Amino acid sequence: MKIRPVFLNNKKTIFIAGPCSAETEEQVVNTARALSKYNIDLFRAGIWKPRTRPNSFEGVGSIGLTWLSRVQKQFNLKVAIEVAKSEHVAAALEHKIDAIWIGARTCASPFAVQEIASSLRGVDIPVLVKNPINPDIGLWIGAIERLAKAGVKRVCAIHRGFSCVNDNIYRNNPLWELPLNLKKEIPSVQIICDNSHICGNRTLLNDVARKAISLGFTGLMTEVHQDPDNAWSDAKQQITPDNFGLMQQEVKNLNVTELDFLEQFRTEIDEIDVNLLSLLNNRMNLVKKIGIETKEDNTILKQKRNNEIISTMLKTNKNLELNEQFIHSFFEFIYKESIYV
Repeated sequence: MKIRPVFLNNKKTIFIAGPCSAETEEQVVNTARALSKYNIDLFRAGIWKPRTRPNSFEGVGSIGLTWLSRVQKQFNLKVAIEVAKSEHVAAALEHKIDAIWIGARTCASPFAVQEIASSLRGVDIPVLVKNPINPDIGLWIGAIERLAKAGVKRVCAIHRGFSCVNDNIYRNNPLWELPLNLKKEIPSVQIICDNSHICGNRTLLNDVARKAISLGFTGLMTEVHQDPDNAWSDAKQQITPDNFGLMQQEVKNLNVTELDFLEQFRTEIDEIDVNLLSLLNNRMNLVKKIGIETKEDNTILKQKRNNEIISTMLKTNKNLELNEQFIHSFFEFIYKESIYV
């Protein structure tokens, strides 16, 4: 799959910012004016909002495109909107929108993604793809593949978290391993973290931003509003332009002062992982020898022995800081693997 980067400067963190929804021309222009001093890479604003219930604010529609055109000309900012069907794509192209993104609900529908991909055939515009609502990495990869197959050359992934079933401090569970797995599957893809939709509230935004950058994400997409408490959609997760500036500076400081240390820690983790693999191999060899010497195939006795091991490890953990459920699951997995040795 041939994918070119959407953002060419990989040495700096990419910042995408703007309101969840374009509400009025004044709101869009004032927010853009305030953000223009922070040298953002894309100004985002939703004009078609796929809401769960029909009585919610569903966006101002095509009139918002003229407001974004004004932002481009007045502040020399590149602008991006969400599209969900071919008509949206056509309107975006007509108004020379700089980039488009496919939302989580749309990503979950291969028919909808294919419609958008087909409408972009022969068009060179950056497309950002949010992960689907549920933790299905296949749908995410499939959406990127459909765009690439249609000839869209510049594609980027946006990690906005996954729907939570149980109580969680986040609006959407980060499940960081999934975007990292996406990167393994498609090494050339850049990944932006939508910390606003992961958090669902502004108090966690900085923590999630730091986490994403420390994991090697290309940048951040953050919802910024001139008056977030009175926003027409997703008020709790939006921040003021000034607070965005503070978050941006914190992330830039992280780039400068902490990433070298993080790389050192990762090297140490790699060494520990190699040792773990060697120790597990030695353990399996011992299990194999026991099987040869005793010709033991009594599953009940093996399970009893494994229960004893888990009990001992849990007692040992009293002086350590590991999660007990992790210990239990880890040794259960080793036990299941050893059955087949």
